[in-house]
Amino acid sequence: MPSAAARNRSSTPKAQDKQWTIMVYLAGDNNLDSAGVTDLKEMKKVGSTDQINVIAQFDRSGSNQATKRYYLQKSTTLDKDAVANLGETDTGDPQVLASFIQWGMKNYPAQHYLVVIWNHGAGWDDTDIYHTARSTLKLNVKRRNQIAAPARGAARGEIPIRRLRVVGSKRFRRALFKTTIERAVSPGQQNRAIAFDDTSKDFLDNIEMKQVLASVKKTLGRKIDILGMDACLMSMAEVGYQLCDSVALTVGSEEVEPGDGWPYDTILTALAKKPKMTPQELARTVVTKYLASYDAQAGVTQAACDLTKAKTLTGAIDQLAQVLKSHLSDGTISTAILQARNQAQTYEVPDYIDLYDFCTLLEHQCAHADVQAACQGVQAALSPNGYVIQSGYKGASMQHSHGLSIYFPQKGISPLYATLDFTKQTSWDEFLRAYQNSTRRRG
Repeated sequence: MPSAAARNRSSTPKAQDKQWTIMVYLAGDNNLDSAGVTDLKEMKKVGSTDQINVIAQFDRSGSNQATKRYYLQKSTTLDKDAVANLGETDTGDPQVLASFIQWGMKNYPAQHYLVVIWNHGAGWDDTDIYHTARSTLKLNVKRRNQIAAPARGAARGEIPIRRLRVVGSKRFRRALFKTTIERAVSPGQQNRAIAFDDTSKDFLDNIEMKQVLASVKKTLGRKIDILGMDACLMSMAEVGYQLCDSVALTVGSEEVEPGDGWPYDTILTALAKKPKMTPQELARTVVTKYLASYDAQAGVTQAACDLTKAKTLTGAIDQLAQVLKSHLSDGTISTAILQARNQAQTYEVPDYIDLYDFCTLLEHQCAHADVQAACQGVQAALSPNGYVIQSGYKGASMQHSHGLSIYFPQKGISPLYATLDFTKQTSWDEFLRAYQNSTRRRG
């Protein structure tokens, strides 16, 4: 009985010999349409070779623009590279992403796969949000208790315009999937205040992303070699653990990414020169080329992470959480935690802090041996021979970045945090709750 991978391989022997297939999922049906065209042109500067497949799926802005799949080549027009016309698709649907990846593996098999999720959601704007509320969810939009924009069709409910503006604000423009926006707008979420905090977008997306990649792994018969997140704020302990059963390596940023995103031309040039790069080599190359493409004060980060070490890291974080929780009644330790949290490297979402930096600060500020040992355990798990295999930054504002962030809110914990695999396997959320209770003002 052939394996799932073998069953999905092309019948062309030469195609099987290729080293890499690069799959880029460009969701440009928003204000990133032109950026998508630019990145496809960057990819075409190198294009596919006898050792590399470079394919992409691009959903362009506008109702009359079809979603197309491309086999990208160096000396052709983009139109000639189109190999499939899908018509109008919703690239905000996780299943559309799953379909693209499985199609790519079946038609362009290779020894290794790099799947890139390209900046989806960075262009969510008021038009998208209003359309979702009125057309998809059939909600009347109200302003000052008056219907300002009626639902298209029979109304199923209503939503204040103020809430739409919150969802359409900057904090939700990095949502990976449209389903995240729909949940944010849904009346069932409004009273819980889940969808309107800075953390929900990532956690909702990670649950959906896990489902997508699990289905791909089942089809392929093994883990995806590299998942590249040409998006924002995704190099997190929680994200890595959520995906570790389906992905071997990730490349992503602790901070938001500028609109230029990845430099596909220089990354592919390096791979074309050495197509037999191992997955770790290519992941490191992406980090190096990404950082080299920005100026010294750009304020960017990038990291490659080995998810096979995720459970070791999670164990170290769990130990740290248990030790810290057990000492919260000690005023000196509680103060040291507070100082370390306040001084730790943060990002656009201030509830995310650099994990290594936090441990370094806490180790120096707390004299208790067991706290220091727990901090050192996390640092060792993150070391270059551990979970973070390559990381870097550009800009003084990011100088204490070491490749991986973690959720450490100062006020309140998102109810969605409890739904993550990371939370279920560690005591980190218990520590957070105990810490916030211990630092809350009394009376």
